[in-house]
Amino acid sequence: MRGRLSWIGAIPHVVITVLMVVVIVDMLVGVFLRYVVTKISEIFDLPTVQFFWVEEVGEWSLAWMSFIGAALGVRRGIHFAVHLVIDRFPVALRRAVLAAQCLLIVAFGALIAVFGWQVAELNGQSFSPALVLNLRWLYLSSVVGGALMTVYGVVTLGDVLSGRGPWGQLVKDAR
Repeated sequence: MRGRLSWIGAIPHVVITVLMVVVIVDMLVGVFLRYVVTKISEIFDLPTVQFFWVEEVGEWSLAWMSFIGAALGVRRGIHFAVHLVIDRFPVALRRAVLAAQCLLIVAFGALIAVFGWQVAELNGQSFSPALVLNLRWLYLSSVVGGALMTVYGVVTLGDVLSGRGPWGQLVKDAR
């Protein structure tokens, strides 16, 4: 069963990768439109090309990348931690500190998801100016990121308490 569902864990990584490609292409297109096409339009007295959508694509991609990336950082344990201090603690205290950290992450992720949902609902009737997309989709990035943080925080808490994975190894012995 676990093998059949392993692809689900890859979805956030694939989404981040796709968004990175979108952002890179978006920036290249934006630079090309701004500095090349605008100059050509000016020289040959052609109608101007509207490229305000480029900024919105970048903003939306950045929002989704930030929230999903923050959740992935929770699972990988790459957010701020003072291992220099924690590694010197006895095993029981180290486990308690890491468990408390996981509980804070779970609470923070749930808070982001709940308030993100409220903001998404409030902006459900608004649309972006250039792309004319419903702003609910922009604010749902916080809901998805918060939910992922919560799930990853719970899974990490399980690793800490059971001694599995890199988090569990951190509890067992100091580096």
